[in-house]
Amino acid sequence: MRHLFKRILLAVDGSENSIRSTEHAIALAEKFDGTIDVLYVVDSNKAKEDVLHATNKFEIELKRKEKLKPIRELLKKSGIGFTTHVLHGDPGPEIVAFANEKGFDCVVIGSRGLNNLQSFLLGSVSHKVVKRADCPVLIVK
Repeated sequence: MRHLFKRILLAVDGSENSIRSTEHAIALAEKFDGTIDVLYVVDSNKAKEDVLHATNKFEIELKRKEKLKPIRELLKKSGIGFTTHVLHGDPGPEIVAFANEKGFDCVVIGSRGLNNLQSFLLGSVSHKVVKRADCPVLIVK
C-alpha cells in the first residue's frame, strides 16, 4: 500500500500563518517519512509594487529570502528533506498547477495571509486550491 502523505507541497507566503503551516507539514512528513516541497508564489500584482518601491533587484530578492527564512530554519531543524521553489504569477492557479503537474500527495496551505486587507484575497487562494487540486488539501488556521 502506498503511503498517503509521502510528497507534501507546502504553499507559503511568508506570513505567521505560513509558519504554522510549516509546523503541520513537518508533523505530516515525520509521520509518513515524507519530503516537503516549499512553494512561494510571487504575486504578479505585488511584484510590480515591490519593483516600484525597491532600489534594486537585489533588495527585492533579499526581502523574499527574509520572508522564507523562518520557514527554511524550521525545516532544517526538523531534518526533513525539502526543496524550495519560487514561481511568479497568480498564487491560486500557480499552486494548483504545480501540485497537479507534479502529483503531490497533499497540499498544506495557510487560510490567512499577511494582513486583514489581504486575508480575504489569500483566503480565496486556499479556497481555489481546495476546489481545484487533485490531492487532499490541509488548510491551517
